[in-house]
Amino acid sequence: MEMIKGIKGHGYYDELVVPIIENTAYEYELTDSLAKAIEAYPKSTAVLVRNHGVYVWGDTWISAKTQTECYHYLFDAAIKLHQMGLDWSAPNHGPIQSARSSLRIAGESNFSVKAKKDNGDTDPFPRCIVLDIEGTTTPISFVSEVLFPYARDNVGRHLSLTYDTPDTQNDIKLLRSQVESDLEQGVPGAVPIPSDDAGKEEVIAALVANVDAMIKADRKITALKELQGHIWRTGYEKDELEGIVYDDVPEALEKWHALGIKVYIYSSGSRLAQRLIFGKTNHGDLRKYLSGFFDTTVGNKKETRSYVEISESLGVDKPSDILFVTDVYQEATAAKGAGLEAVISIRPGNGPLPENHGFKTIKSFSEI
Repeated sequence: MEMIKGIKGHGYYDELVVPIIENTAYEYELTDSLAKAIEAYPKSTAVLVRNHGVYVWGDTWISAKTQTECYHYLFDAAIKLHQMGLDWSAPNHGPIQSARSSLRIAGESNFSVKAKKDNGDTDPFPRCIVLDIEGTTTPISFVSEVLFPYARDNVGRHLSLTYDTPDTQNDIKLLRSQVESDLEQGVPGAVPIPSDDAGKEEVIAALVANVDAMIKADRKITALKELQGHIWRTGYEKDELEGIVYDDVPEALEKWHALGIKVYIYSSGSRLAQRLIFGKTNHGDLRKYLSGFFDTTVGNKKETRSYVEISESLGVDKPSDILFVTDVYQEATAAKGAGLEAVISIRPGNGPLPENHGFKTIKSFSEI
């Protein structure tokens, strides 16, 4: 009934006869059927194509379904642009320009998304948010008391069962390279890994010894993190592991997603390990709210260059469009050095912070 008002010359109480024709594989094949419908119902200004949509007669026959979908897309795009702080009425030429003054929202000259502060002032939302995992989205205890022990206890079994697979052979290659460097530098716990000629069991025994030492030292190195990710993948697949996130995390991710804010993860764990944690959590699969993952392949989390790399990868206009959330003071300092905004997460079990550290702190994502 409401659609009748969309047909020129008709109102709510008018009667409109709409002929129905069968759909075809291609729109141009509707020509004959449309012509017969027009001839049979000359007063009708619309034809319904079964399982497709309404065709409306104007200067030509147009698909009202397609037209409506275009409007939905444009309105949705305008809202998302507005939420992201972009002026959706750009460009500054053509017919759009003539309507700019009448389409301002609440008199604002720029449509930046803003959040109310406690004192009544407003702050713009960030364009992107980059989250640490351990101590930020996830309790440190889950990593130290669940993930690390699982990897340590299963490294030998994993290597034995998957020894000849491409993933494991690549992991062994990375570990060999790391151990060679560790031996040269005299890193405690490093032991030589024999060549393949020594036999599979000898190689695995040496790998297990090195990995155990690396895990105990909580080393943030790619060789270890890649292997751990593959071990954890098996654990998640067998329902032996489930990721844990704080209760405020899912709601915040959903809110930011609705506002058009891109959310990324930056962790010392491999990208695979990150996807596994958020893919199967105590709050379900949260990956739909995440736009990407960064690991130590972009650099050490305590080095400013790493955050410069992330900023360039995200393609923002300026680094300060990115908010980085972490529980580690040195990481926040490195991010600030690259021009990012940074806040420090205060969660139960997190380490102490230096006095007068100068960063804003939060105890829940609801404070962002």
